[in-house]
Amino acid sequence: MYKLKQLFERDGYVDIKGFLGRKQSEELLTNTEAFIKNIVPRIPAVEVYYEDKQDKSTLKQVQKLYDYDDYYLKLATSDAIVTLAESLLGGPVVLKNMQYFNKVPRIGKATPPHQDGYYFKIQPQQAITMWLSLGDADASNGAVCYVPGSHKAGMREHTTTNTLGFSQGISDWSEIDRANELQMTAKAGDLLVHHSLTIHRANANLSECSRQSIGFIFYRQDVVEDELGHNLYKSQLNEKLIAQGKV
Repeated sequence: MYKLKQLFERDGYVDIKGFLGRKQSEELLTNTEAFIKNIVPRIPAVEVYYEDKQDKSTLKQVQKLYDYDDYYLKLATSDAIVTLAESLLGGPVVLKNMQYFNKVPRIGKATPPHQDGYYFKIQPQQAITMWLSLGDADASNGAVCYVPGSHKAGMREHTTTNTLGFSQGISDWSEIDRANELQMTAKAGDLLVHHSLTIHRANANLSECSRQSIGFIFYRQDVVEDELGHNLYKSQLNEKLIAQGKV
C-alpha cells in the first residue's frame, strides 16, 4: 500500500491490475446486467442518462447505485475499497457516489479533458475517483487517458461542453497536454484511481465493444463542501438534460 501511495502522490493516479479476481469480476458483471434489466427502469429519470432516451440500449450512466441495490453498497464499503481510499487520501473517507458508466459502441462520445474536482465544489481538493473495469478497455473503445502529475498544478479553467455526463471541460487544453498524456488500458477487474485534480479525458467509442465500468467517488472526511454551489450546478445540469431529452 505504501508503494501505491507514493505513485499516487507522484502521478495523481494508480493503475491496479487484477484488483478483482476472475470470479468476483464475473459476479460484478452478472449483477450489473441484472441491475440494468430489472432495476434501472424503476430509478428516477434524473439519475439515469442515455445517449438516446428513446433507445434503452444506449444507457450511458446511472448515479448512486448503492441507493437501489445492496450489492453495490457492500462493494463500495468493502474493506478492500475503503482501505485503499483511506491510504491514498491519508485519512478517513466518506463515500459520495457510485456510478455505472458505459461508452456505447459506435456512438459513445469522447469525454472532454477535465478535473473531477471542478464538479465536486470542495475544499481542500482531497477526493478520489475509482474506475473499476467490467471488460476490456483501450483507446479504441474510449479508455481513459491521464496527464501524469497534473494534480500538482491546481484547478484549471473549465467551460461548458455538450457532452452528456461531463458538462464542463478544460478551456485551455493544449497540444502540450496531449503530448504529456498516457493512454490507459484495462481488463475486467482492473482498477484505476485518480485524484480530483488529475486531468483526464477519453476517446469516443467507435468500436463494436462496450466500455463499461463502475465508478466510486470518495472524499476525505475533513473536506468541506460548497453545498449551495453544488446543488445549483446539479439543478442547472438536470434542467439542461431534460430539455435535451437525455433523461
